[in-house]
Amino acid sequence: MTATLDCWNIADLRERARRRLPRGIWEYLERGVEDEHGMARNRAALDALTFVPRVMRRVEAIDTSASIFGKPVPLPLAIAPTGAAGLIWHKGDVHLARAAAAAAVPFTISSAGTMDIEEIVPAGGTQWFQLYLWRDKDLSYDVVRRAHLLGCEALFVTLDLPVIPNREYLHRNGYGMPIKANRRNVPDMLLHPRWLAGVLGRYLLEDGRLPTQANLPAHLKHSVARGAKPGAHFKQDDLDEDALRHLRDLWPGKLVLKGILHPDDARRALALGADGIVVSNHGGRALDGSIAAIDALPAIVEAVTGKLTVFLDSGVRRGSDIVKARALGADAVMVGRAALYGLAAAGEAGVARALELLAEETRRTMAMLGARNWDEVSRATLGL
Repeated sequence: MTATLDCWNIADLRERARRRLPRGIWEYLERGVEDEHGMARNRAALDALTFVPRVMRRVEAIDTSASIFGKPVPLPLAIAPTGAAGLIWHKGDVHLARAAAAAAVPFTISSAGTMDIEEIVPAGGTQWFQLYLWRDKDLSYDVVRRAHLLGCEALFVTLDLPVIPNREYLHRNGYGMPIKANRRNVPDMLLHPRWLAGVLGRYLLEDGRLPTQANLPAHLKHSVARGAKPGAHFKQDDLDEDALRHLRDLWPGKLVLKGILHPDDARRALALGADGIVVSNHGGRALDGSIAAIDALPAIVEAVTGKLTVFLDSGVRRGSDIVKARALGADAVMVGRAALYGLAAAGEAGVARALELLAEETRRTMAMLGARNWDEVSRATLGL
């Protein structure tokens, strides 16, 4: 972890990541959609929440442990699914999974990644699988079956991208799908030799090709430099309750619906037999004008009344954010960009550093609040 010892918060890892990545890859990781108000709203809403600390309490022993789906975890935290890991670091998904396993927190495999489930699962630890549905639904059902057979304990179905989001910068910089070389991104890649040699160079040297869209049959796999073949496009504009009932019947493990912002949708998730929901606006990467996830959380927690596991995702950068989410009723928090900053900075060691920082900050925040365990964190902690 030597390379990241001088990173003292997630922002330090973010800056190291920004310097290492070509602009187009950095923008894919960092930016949102349209005018990017949604990203700013997530942070503003978290920052607006303030604590009311209690004093004269012995806080030499702080217990941050919790449970997720009945399994103990040292921190109510999981790594969210992220599709760009394989372009940020060579076989980045495995680095994320290994760091999560070492920290004993769950890791969510993305169906939009560049590594098949079979390549990631051996990293160990608690692993979940996130699903976008392909146009050919049988491909989706096949990968769901594979994920269960390989030991993934939960299926996360992302609901908040019914259509392709408006990420205008990808058209400008050529880093859409497929990635297209142009007069802007080629010189930029050459100006980032560590990334060029350590990521693209290693793929070409070891595999003889660029990364491909994962979890598809061999005849449908396509390079990131080529367009998707017929049947291999993601298609979710026809995703409805009947489709989710079918997935519920198909999947024997925990089922989680990701991208819930309305209490009525949380109630519908419960009625469909979901075991959990993720309160999320996709990190500001879907609908720019959507409500901040943390602002949506209290009404959703009230709506489900403890009958399913509630995750909070979008904008988390500090351990204090984890405490705020728990205070408002979330059972656990998911982090995406924070883990990717660590990955881009130093691979597995960088992800480990990100998780270590979040754990340290959570523990310190609870001590400052006079909260020795999660039972002593509530809305009153926020003066509500």
